[in-house]
Amino acid sequence: MAVHSSDIALALRLADAAGAAIRPWFRRADIGLEIKDDRSPVTRADREAEAAMRRLLDAERSGDGVVGEEYGTKDGVTGRQWVLDPIDGTRSFTVGRPIFGTLIALVEDGWPILGIIDQPIAGERWLGVAGRPTTFNGQPARTRACPQLDGAIIATTSPHLFGEGDVPHYMALVAAISGGNPRQGPVYGGDCYNYGLLASGHLDIVAESGLQLYDFAALVPIVEGAGGRMCDWNGDPLTAASAGHVLAIGDPARTDDVLEALHGVHEH
Repeated sequence: MAVHSSDIALALRLADAAGAAIRPWFRRADIGLEIKDDRSPVTRADREAEAAMRRLLDAERSGDGVVGEEYGTKDGVTGRQWVLDPIDGTRSFTVGRPIFGTLIALVEDGWPILGIIDQPIAGERWLGVAGRPTTFNGQPARTRACPQLDGAIIATTSPHLFGEGDVPHYMALVAAISGGNPRQGPVYGGDCYNYGLLASGHLDIVAESGLQLYDFAALVPIVEGAGGRMCDWNGDPLTAASAGHVLAIGDPARTDDVLEALHGVHEH
């Protein structure tokens, strides 16, 4: 599974096109906010950004599949899928917080091999490519060492988004990290932006559940190319078949500690 220079160039152009569609709507009153059937928000910016990316893909990679949050799945014939989330963190976008991001992934035979997190307001972009070092605005990005679980910094968008059965596991992980000290509690909010911060060495762990492929596919090459580990809550690699329980661990040496805290026993 090789990523070609033309794949990277196209992914960067997709991010540019999405950003150009999103920026005019940021902090506008008339963003056309609607609530979808799954109770998640969507705006004109979400739809226009995904439409712009799909136009490029239709013109240049018509044989590839496309999976997008707003316009569904288009089957392909190449074994490759472009996985798009035009605004990951629409709630942040709607309240004017520039910590959302556009997610673009290239998935081959179910495995994420290229990913972009693009924050179009701050002008921040993480690029991850399988087998290559992750970059942040063109410069190398690296996760940081985390010598022990106690005192690590963990982030999640919101535990209210977790399935009911997942909350006790998450809270057990938080307890192992914070020791009950609220000053060492989790960082909340952030969506995909948290994974970029982890890849750049500012966070240690991100834990989430209930994610869709378009929520996590782009994150895998970014975190792993920066020296971190992406897996599900059992420690298994993330693929198109994963159920949406996601862990990002900046220091892979802490993986068993995180899994033990989640489940109370060593998983591996």
